[in-house]
Amino acid sequence: MFNTDAKSNPLPLQPKPGPSPLGAAATAARSSPSPFEKAASAPSGTSVIGTDLTILGDRITIISANKLQVDGDVRGNVHGKQVVITEEGSVVGMVCAEAIEVRGGVRGSIRAVSVKLQAGAHVEGDITHQKLSIAEGAEFDGRVKLTKDASELMPVLDAEAIERSRANGDAGRYESPGQLRDEVD
Repeated sequence: MFNTDAKSNPLPLQPKPGPSPLGAAATAARSSPSPFEKAASAPSGTSVIGTDLTILGDRITIISANKLQVDGDVRGNVHGKQVVITEEGSVVGMVCAEAIEVRGGVRGSIRAVSVKLQAGAHVEGDITHQKLSIAEGAEFDGRVKLTKDASELMPVLDAEAIERSRANGDAGRYESPGQLRDEVD
């Protein structure tokens, strides 16, 4: 019924070269990049939450192993290696990363080795850091804590560890990613 003979002619995967039966218009359409190709050419290692996107949830944690750019609205926690909240972006929840740059809004705690609040930033919440920079024009209402131990500030980028803590009923009790890491290890 099925021919598995190695000598059989396989179907070609690519169209044969030559003039298009649809003419020059089809050739021109193929040569212009599609919107999907443009998205694929974004800077490598950067994830973007676009301006048209709102993420809502009681137990949402967004995790990015690389750079995360927030242009939209997030109602949940954000963990990443590097997080940039742009002028259009906002986060209501904890933001934890090795480096955080805020140009938009954050209502919740910020934990990072390096925190930069740029002009136009509006932050309501506590900041725990090793290095903090607040530009003229940034608004900040909260407490600041300088810590010497960088491991307290490292983001939890292991989704399974966060899920295990939630399964144990510990989702809201962690003040720092270090506490979660200590109990998981």
